[in-house]
Amino acid sequence: MTATEIKATSAQADDQAPTGADDQAPAARRQIRPPDPQALARVVASALAEDLVLGDPTTDGLFGPEATATMSLLVKEPGVVCGLPVVAAVFSALSPDVVVAPTVADGDRITEVPSEIARITGPARAILSGERTALNLLGRLCGIATLTSRCVAELDGTGATLLDTRKTTAGLRDLEKYAVRCGGGTNHRLNLGEALLVKDNHLRLAGGIATAVALLRHSAPRLRLEVEAETLDDVKVALDAGVNRILLDNMSLDEMRAATALVGGHVETEASGGITLANLRAVGETGVDFVSLGALTHSARALDVSLEVAE
Repeated sequence: MTATEIKATSAQADDQAPTGADDQAPAARRQIRPPDPQALARVVASALAEDLVLGDPTTDGLFGPEATATMSLLVKEPGVVCGLPVVAAVFSALSPDVVVAPTVADGDRITEVPSEIARITGPARAILSGERTALNLLGRLCGIATLTSRCVAELDGTGATLLDTRKTTAGLRDLEKYAVRCGGGTNHRLNLGEALLVKDNHLRLAGGIATAVALLRHSAPRLRLEVEAETLDDVKVALDAGVNRILLDNMSLDEMRAATALVGGHVETEASGGITLANLRAVGETGVDFVSLGALTHSARALDVSLEVAE
């Protein structure tokens, strides 16, 4: 197949309706902020280097540079798609002639499986050498998006917003937080510099909530300030200190309800610690504004995805 034919195949695939995805017209899809291009390029380069540090003598010995292939990218269990731009970036890094033609979009839910989510065409060497890297990243991100979607659905109607945390895989934070967005969740801080968050060890070393807040209001007055509270007394001190948000850490449901009543909407409240899918809705119903869940990124199971020769 020539390069011209490959481009034509891509254009035709882009016009196809999604297969196995919930009915969702492109115009009605949520606008999801894409991953940072520099972070994406860094992850792809690092991941490919792990596999290709000594080249790919298997693939190179079987196929010449002129050999081409057409492959089907499949999701093999129900879930939320996330990672198609990452797949494209992996193959693009190996050859600009690889065309990834999606049949769905990131954020779409797949219900009928197995389901093709993209057709990949181009040099066989590039496709086969990048296969595992692309699938590793795709499966991981789809898993996070799928778990996030389940948790968002669990909170539906409570008024609470689901947040992720910084409990992410080293080097993959930007992509994993993108997956949370694809699943309908909201990102907490991407890094330490985006906002002030005073945790238990900060408080113990700094001398308590009032002292820590006073110091930070002086040193970083423009940043939003959130402080962790373990007791109702901590909540009262944080309110008096003038924080923007209070993190209710490992509190019982009764304590959360009492804390939100005490706060009375004057500042934001966030529940964290000891929260699972089983008690998530009950936490949301306590009246908190946010629920942060580290499990979205540190405990999500990868979705089953594969790349197979197209029939």
